[in-house]
Amino acid sequence: MIQSIRPVGSDAFGPYGRVVAGYRFDGLLQVLREHTPRPSDGTVYVASDPRLERLPVFGEVQAGFFGGLPAQFGYCNGVNTRLACCEYHQCSELLVAADDLVLVVGPRGGISGGVCDTARFEAFSVPAGTAVELYGTTLHYAPCSARAGEGFRALIALLRFTNFPLAAGGDPSLAAVNKWVLAHPDSPEAKQGAHIGLSGEIVDIAPLIA
Repeated sequence: MIQSIRPVGSDAFGPYGRVVAGYRFDGLLQVLREHTPRPSDGTVYVASDPRLERLPVFGEVQAGFFGGLPAQFGYCNGVNTRLACCEYHQCSELLVAADDLVLVVGPRGGISGGVCDTARFEAFSVPAGTAVELYGTTLHYAPCSARAGEGFRALIALLRFTNFPLAAGGDPSLAAVNKWVLAHPDSPEAKQGAHIGLSGEIVDIAPLIA
């Protein structure tokens, strides 16, 4: 069970990622706040949004952060306090917070026999306007709210086609292009057929943000 929420700029976040500087996200954050939906319950994820990808900073991030590889700008918005499922990619992810939010993350190296205990996860606060790189070795899922009842909006930047639909393959945890999923047996995702790979208690940070 997570006992505290630490700042994303703390040394404790080092194994999972880093704070990214050097890009001007002001215009992008304005578009996120004014033109993307934010559910009052649950979250919405869009892998690629042409309106975001037309902004000048998209080309800058694609050239700099992703080293010239084709990328995509999408978003994850909503209200959330739980982690009952997680994912990882074979690349870094760039998240830019339009609102204060909390990231719940764990180590991919904590997977043993295809299962990771949720006791391995930690929580970090991300202030609005902050850009964060999540390494490919970091287990993560949708962000969480920073305050009870309040929502969030976040840019999600990944290599092109990540999270796009994928034809059925041999790896049960490969749920989409470049997206490996581990679900808790009591999660909605598991009930929809997602690969079960989380043990322990479902993470809920609600008591920490009340």
